Order: sequence, then C-alpha cells, then structure tokens
Amino acid sequence: MNLYTIDTGFFKLDGGAMFGVVPKSLWQRTNPADENNLCTWANRLLLIEDGSRLTLIDTALGDKQDAKFFGHYHIQGSDTLDKSLAKYGFHRDDITDIILTHLHFDHCGGAIKREGEKLIPAFKNAEFWSNENHWNWATNPNPREKASFLKENIQPIQESGQLRFIKEGDQYNDKIDLRYVHGHTESMMLPQIQYKDRTILYMADLLPSVGHIPIPYVMSYDTRPLLTMEERQSYWQEIVDKEYILFLEHDSVHECCTLQQTEKGIRLKETFKLTDI
Repeated sequence: MNLYTIDTGFFKLDGGAMFGVVPKSLWQRTNPADENNLCTWANRLLLIEDGSRLTLIDTALGDKQDAKFFGHYHIQGSDTLDKSLAKYGFHRDDITDIILTHLHFDHCGGAIKREGEKLIPAFKNAEFWSNENHWNWATNPNPREKASFLKENIQPIQESGQLRFIKEGDQYNDKIDLRYVHGHTESMMLPQIQYKDRTILYMADLLPSVGHIPIPYVMSYDTRPLLTMEERQSYWQEIVDKEYILFLEHDSVHECCTLQQTEKGIRLKETFKLTDI
C-alpha cells in the first residue's frame, strides 16, 4: 500500500464560525485571522494505492460553481487535484473508488463536473462510497445545513449509477475501516487505515486543525456540538492510548499529527508530513 497527499489549494472561512464559543484571543494563537476575521484552511485529500484499487478520500470543492460562489471562500494557491494526481503519475480516470466522508460542499464538490449543460461524475471510472443514513440526511437537509448540502453536488452522483452505500459496522476492506461520528453531521465517516504498522485516522471535520485539539474547540457548523465533544473525548483517549497518526484535511500548515496526555488534558504531541511516516 502507498499513500499520497493530494493538495487542492486553500480557502477562507470566518474564524469565529470555525471555533464556536471559543474567544478569538485564544484561537488566533494557532489560526491567525486576516482583517476580515477570515482564517485560511486547506483542502487536503488522501489517495490510497492498494493493488489494483486507487481510492481517493473526499474530492474538495471542485470548480463547477460560479465566480460569485467562489468569491465567498477566497480560493487561493496553485495546487489542484489534477496537478497533485499527476505529480504521482496518476489521472482522475485512474481512480477506482471515492470515499465521501460526508456531503458538505467542501468535501464532495469535486465529485461532479459541468460538461456543457450537464452535470456528470468527474471520476468516470470510480464508485462513490457513502452511507444511507448520511445520504438521507443530506438529501432532506435541515435548515442549519441546507446551504452546505448542494443538490448539484449530490443528485448527479446517484443519477450516474456510481453511488454505493456501505453499512455502519461493515469493513471497507482488510486495511481500511470506516469509523462513524454524528456530532458534526449525521453519520460522517472517518477512514482508519493500517499503514506501515501504524494506524492513520482521517479526521475530516472531527478535527479541522491542530488548533481545534482542546475538547471545547468545536465549530459552529456542527449540528450537535455537545455530541461532538463527547465523541472527541472518546476518540482523543483512544488516539493517545493506541498512538494513532491523524491526517488533517483542513489544517493550512500541518498534514499529520499525534496527540499526548498533558496536565492540561490531551494536547498536540508532534506534527509531520505523510512522507515522514
């Protein structure tokens, strides 16, 4: 098995929204904001090469939305999904599987592309993996998340015939398990990968950045913030006890990190690149 970091650029979101009730005087120490209170975030994906299967976790924002849409998010950087795939000798048509951690637009927007007047899968040879609970949640959105679940990102996947559901508790394969959390959104999937005698946990939005490690540092986007805190408490202890490596999708600086127990609670141990494992 080989793992590759797929960088797709950066975007900006309001710092207050990203840290909820935590005061700016605290969160700006790790995630400094610009003059508009916006912080920079990565759209960093993980590519897994395992035999004949080439699995991509999430697809980032994509490029099919109009300039007004992207103007809200201040897209930055020269990295794109296609450039990052090409760096390792791959093309999007080589992708056999895509695990969608959840269907918020910054995680699944790149799954669909615009071709003339049509919206079609951007990965023509891939199966798209979700779960039925989250799919039903996303296709019948609550008012809080409606702006994050965009029909143009979701419906064309189902219409393509490439959508597959995996049941909670079923193993994805013998090297990848899918863990589930429900605080950020219903049934978000966290791929857990066995690699070089280590366990890598893809954090999606359970841990957006190292600045979010303290348990109360929960995003305002989370639908059930108290549940997120309970889930983080449980996961953080498991991560420390079993020495997991965490892959960070949104941290603008750090790709991976580990955690440790301190007198202040569980905190950052070290950060490093995927290639350092």
